[in-house]
Amino acid sequence: MVGSAASAATDVVEAVRDDPSARLALAARFYDSATGGRAIRPYRRAELAFMRWQIGRGVLDPLAPEAGGSPWWRAVNEGLLRDAVEAEVRLREDDRSAAPTRVGRWMRFLRDPSPRTWYRAHNSSIVAGYLAHRDLAYLENAAERFFMNAALLRVLYADCLVSDPRLALGRFAPVGRLLGDPRRHATDVFLALRNILPARYPLDDVDLVDLLEAENHLGHLLDYGVILPRARQLYEHAACDLGQPALLDLIHGDHPAYAWSRDDDQVWGSRRARRTRRVLGTWTSMS
Repeated sequence: MVGSAASAATDVVEAVRDDPSARLALAARFYDSATGGRAIRPYRRAELAFMRWQIGRGVLDPLAPEAGGSPWWRAVNEGLLRDAVEAEVRLREDDRSAAPTRVGRWMRFLRDPSPRTWYRAHNSSIVAGYLAHRDLAYLENAAERFFMNAALLRVLYADCLVSDPRLALGRFAPVGRLLGDPRRHATDVFLALRNILPARYPLDDVDLVDLLEAENHLGHLLDYGVILPRARQLYEHAACDLGQPALLDLIHGDHPAYAWSRDDDQVWGSRRARRTRRVLGTWTSMS
């Protein structure tokens, strides 16, 4: 049995590698699986919504020149799908061989679905993908890499709303678990990133400064006023909770720094950003 579940999961994911719609269908089937029962189906909402947005951008398209998908986005998504499928196969076949930690967390979610177990499973796969594919991230332009950092920061924050509401919202902590529940539309505020990035790929014609100026008001308030002031604490919390100390390599001081140059850190501290951070950071402080 050793390795059979992993091999089966790899085969399943490879079969849909160049078909974005089939990737989406595979993700949906996981949440409809008999292994997890009806209780897991509501958790598909956030993940499938993000995948639909990825498909709309074209980042999951095949890598052929006429299609031009993103090697990085494809690889991270494949890891997420593979971990979930392997967990489902192991439970269905009663495979008791040792599972990677992230697969084990998906198994725990299938056995005991809750916002907490979903975030630990999902974020374990996402963080593993970030760490494994830094070489592919460096192939992307600055605007895309900025978005990768923003996406990671937000998903760590969304988890923190559930796992440590006081860190996430300070005095507003009592509403944290409600806002962070991935089964609810409220999480769209944190996990839907269409308010940052144009829905197309690649962003060859987009200047990073222009991209930041174009971010809508709510997205800017959230990113710079609420999340960014506690970035270092979010990464430390996630690194400890997920058992991934290498996650701390992805932040410079208080600034996200995945596939990032320190020379570009000014994007996290524009005049508009500093003003927003000063006001909202105080409102949601832990003191």
